[in-house]
Amino acid sequence: MEINFDGINVIGFDADDTLWVNETYFRDTEDKFANLLEKYETKNKIDQELFRTEIKNLDLYGYGIKGFMLSMIECALELSNNEVSTKTLGALLDLGKEMITQPVELLDGVEDVLKSLKDKYRLIVLTKGDLLDQERKLERSGLSEYFHHVEVLSDKKEKNYTDLLEHLQIEPSEFLMIGNSLKSDVLPLVEIGARAIHVPFHTTWEHEEVKGPVENKGYMTISTLTDILEYV
Repeated sequence: MEINFDGINVIGFDADDTLWVNETYFRDTEDKFANLLEKYETKNKIDQELFRTEIKNLDLYGYGIKGFMLSMIECALELSNNEVSTKTLGALLDLGKEMITQPVELLDGVEDVLKSLKDKYRLIVLTKGDLLDQERKLERSGLSEYFHHVEVLSDKKEKNYTDLLEHLQIEPSEFLMIGNSLKSDVLPLVEIGARAIHVPFHTTWEHEEVKGPVENKGYMTISTLTDILEYV
C-alpha cells in the first residue's frame, strides 16, 4: 500500500534487524543452548521452554541479551531439575558474552540511506533492549553521526511512542517510523496517527509476530531499506 509522506519532518529508525543484524545471533545461540541441554529434553521442547521462560521474564528483565542470558540459566535449571553442571552454566554465560561482543554487521544500504536523508529530515533511533548494549552497538556501527537523538525504550507500545513524541515535541502527523517488526515498529505508530514503513527481516522472533490478519492502513511494506529513497 502506498501512503502519502507529505509533511514528514522526522524519521525514526528501529535498530536491531533494521540497521544491523541481531535476531540471527539469538537463533544461533538458541541452537547452541539446545545442544548443551540435549541430554534432558528434545530440541523442540527445549526451544518451547526457553521461549516460555523469556516471555515470563520480560516484565522483570525487559528486552535484550542480559535478560536472555538469565532466562537460559533459569530454563536450564528447570529442564534438568537443578542437576545441570556448573560447567554448563558457565558455558551459557559465555554464550551470552559472545552475543554482547559480536561485531556489528550493518544491513545492506543502511549508510547510503542515512547519508541521503540526514540533510532533509531529523533522524532518530527508537529501539528497545538493554541500554548499555544498544549504546555499544550504535557506537560500533559508526552511524551515530547521522542521528539527532537515540532513545532506548522499555517497550514499543502506543503509550511509549506517544510519551516520547510529546517529550521531543514531535507531532505524530510529521513522524515516520521505519522498522522490521509490524508489532513494534509499525502498528502502534499507525494507531497514534503517525506513518510507518515495514522492512521485513528474514528472521523474526516469535514474540514479534502478529497473529491473524492485519489491515494495511497507514503504512507500506518494502523489500529493502534502500527502497524508501523512492518515497522520501
